[in-house]
Amino acid sequence: MAELIKERMTVANEQELVVFLIGMRVNKVLKVQKWTPVAASMTRMLKELKLHPEMGFLGGETTLNFPTTVMIQYWRSFEDLAVYAGNRDAVHLPAWREFNRQVGSNGDVGIWHETYRIPAGHYEAVYNNMPAFGLGKVFPLIPATGQRESARTRMATRQN
Repeated sequence: MAELIKERMTVANEQELVVFLIGMRVNKVLKVQKWTPVAASMTRMLKELKLHPEMGFLGGETTLNFPTTVMIQYWRSFEDLAVYAGNRDAVHLPAWREFNRQVGSNGDVGIWHETYRIPAGHYEAVYNNMPAFGLGKVFPLIPATGQRESARTRMATRQN
């Protein structure tokens, strides 16, 4: 179990950030042969991204709430995310092509993503009695005191 940090913490918001929400939904539970390859390919992608930080993936959190999975990913830039998505030598593009070949729009398995490009100074976070989590895993944690005490001041002190 991760160590609890028993004080109010935040993260510096001095760099651009891309938040990428991605997941899948099992629409036909009995079609295991359709949805397990999708889940397995995400596992392979995450392994690849963790082994190659130069690709721009900073980290993420996953929530499994069957039949839907949600992963929050943090990326260094939109360009890094787009390059990874189209990289013929990486796991994603072949997996995406296989999904379209095996599932496409037949309704067996749903996939989704949302992308948010956030300029430096336009995001904030707070954690209290938590292990490092979310942005607090990918950016240095700093005490949420003084100028960083409230969400309003955490946003205002770093806006460009």
